[in-house]
Amino acid sequence: TQKRVKQIYYFSVEFLLGRLLRSNLINLGIEEAMKEVLQEFNLKLSDAYEEEPDAGLGNGGLGRLAACFIDSLAAHRYPGHGCTIRYQYGLFEQKIVGGNQVELPDNWLRDGFAWEYRKPDKSVDVKFYGNAYMREVDGKLELVHEDPMIVMAVPYDVPIVGYHDATVNTLRMWNAEVNRDFSDYGTLTQEQIHQRNQYRDFVESITRYLYPDDSTFEGRRMRLIQEYFFVSAGVQSIVRHYKKTGMSIYDFGRKIGIHINDTHPALCVAELMRVLVDDEELTWEDAWAITRDTIAYTNHTIMPEALETWSIDMFRPLLPRIYMIIDEINRRHLEEVRRRYPGDEEKVRALSIIQDGVVHMARLSIVGGHSVNGVAKIHTDILKSTTLHDFYEYTPRKFNNKTNG
Repeated sequence: TQKRVKQIYYFSVEFLLGRLLRSNLINLGIEEAMKEVLQEFNLKLSDAYEEEPDAGLGNGGLGRLAACFIDSLAAHRYPGHGCTIRYQYGLFEQKIVGGNQVELPDNWLRDGFAWEYRKPDKSVDVKFYGNAYMREVDGKLELVHEDPMIVMAVPYDVPIVGYHDATVNTLRMWNAEVNRDFSDYGTLTQEQIHQRNQYRDFVESITRYLYPDDSTFEGRRMRLIQEYFFVSAGVQSIVRHYKKTGMSIYDFGRKIGIHINDTHPALCVAELMRVLVDDEELTWEDAWAITRDTIAYTNHTIMPEALETWSIDMFRPLLPRIYMIIDEINRRHLEEVRRRYPGDEEKVRALSIIQDGVVHMARLSIVGGHSVNGVAKIHTDILKSTTLHDFYEYTPRKFNNKTNG
């Protein structure tokens, strides 16, 4: 029976968990018992609480919201899991050095993280760069992705314990690691060794910092790499786990929910399409119906200039297959828009996912899902009337409000 219960996966680049020891002891109902045990050794539980470092997985409201959601899901016995990046350093910590305030990397994993469990057998490959195109074989189109750079995504699972005899769900953190094949330097030339060292540096940089500096091209590209890395790993893992239940792939949208917390995980739309079309060999139409049934999106900003976009010049070389899929999603989407608004090219521009040389992630999230929510009534009203008015006018039933708190 359990395998037929709908599973929810909450994708967020941040999960501001806080310290887990106290909350887990309280949720398990054993805090007082633990105090008594430690007293026998002249130890204080409060001292143990202070020894635990904060998990460096978030820094603000976005991450606190995500952490509260997965905590509440477990407390109310809903099967809801988190998906994020296992940042090596998290945000910078501030210290006073020589009378000056300086920022230093927050090496929160220095002594390990007691709550995580590494699962190398659940690793998946994530592909960047290369050359992607379609070719016809025996009358059928198939994808060719030549010379991709492959990064191994290794999951680290953290139990999310519900309050008093409730569910235990999972926060899955993804760590970027070099492929095992690259550990043997054997008979390599100096040039090959140099290339492998460059590859290793690239891979290890993916999960190094929360929010790389986006004031440079390289920094923005790293953010996009991070976003696709954990999205691809998470979506592949979800589909793989779902298939083991024996349920039909055509029921995926009824049994799986993927929630996008802000636009950082918006590529879930394109990645789920990639997996369903390329790996599961579904038709585009069937894959699209499943994707829209699966995806829901929470918007966090009312400022149009703050909505996430990526230049095509950066996006297409880095994620060639994903760009192809978004381009096709947009082509079909605009066919519908033109039928709805014949001759209105201003409306087409306002509703296009790819426009003026950039890919609009909020637009992708709206088009590729079945639900769009703001986080307060006034926020949602502004989205409807101003920021996303054209989309609200086009698909009003998708829009709803979910007040935080």
